[in-house]
Amino acid sequence: MKTPTNMATKLHCLLALCAGLALCACSSANLLSEGTQAPDFTLQDQAGREVTLSQELTRGHVVLYFYPKDNTPGCIKEACSFRDLSEEFLLAGALIFGVSTDDVDSHRKFYEKYELTFTLLADPDGTVKQRYGATGILNLASRVTFLIDSSGIIRKVYPDVDVKTHSGELLQAVKELNKDAAKP
Repeated sequence: MKTPTNMATKLHCLLALCAGLALCACSSANLLSEGTQAPDFTLQDQAGREVTLSQELTRGHVVLYFYPKDNTPGCIKEACSFRDLSEEFLLAGALIFGVSTDDVDSHRKFYEKYELTFTLLADPDGTVKQRYGATGILNLASRVTFLIDSSGIIRKVYPDVDVKTHSGELLQAVKELNKDAAKP
């Protein structure tokens, strides 16, 4: 026999699920698209130093990946996958930057614990994630990656990321970007 309390609980769960799905749909609608200029920003890295996108682009292409939260299973897999290929990214002329709404202290601990070899950027107020349309549920960043060429143009957007294979896929895209740039 169903009690009014059980039905109310099920209704609340259904409403929460619908609200979550609506939030996810809204974020992808605002996602920046390929061929657009990447918005410039300045954020602090895991050591508290300021990092400005336009300055980093003078050094090469940028892989800008947004992720929900430090020290969560999917985010650990993704970060370690980028770490394992970070030298190859550098050789291909691309810098990697991970962005979440976690603070500098959280990033520092995450960076040290997993011996990361690329920069983590703290966006605690969510300004940059909003500008890029990478807004997920519960005010976290969604898992989305932008490949930005050295002139600041977004060349690839990856809204559906498989954390196990994403870094390899992205490395191939960087190499293709270099081939296209080398063509007369």
